[in-house]
Amino acid sequence: MTYNFDAERWFENQKALLEARRQRGELDDAAFDEALEELRRRYEEMTARLDRSFELPR
Repeated sequence: MTYNFDAERWFENQKALLEARRQRGELDDAAFDEALEELRRRYEEMTARLDRSFELPR
């Protein structure tokens, strides 16, 4: 099975959602910055896992 996941596209889509929420007034600047930092952290964790080769447990 092939699984093609574009982490950069996922990040950009999620960031666009946060920006839309800020424009609608659902997030103030501080909340947006906090959410964006969390998104970046999740992205880094995700890409760290994607960069490894698949390994079966022993």
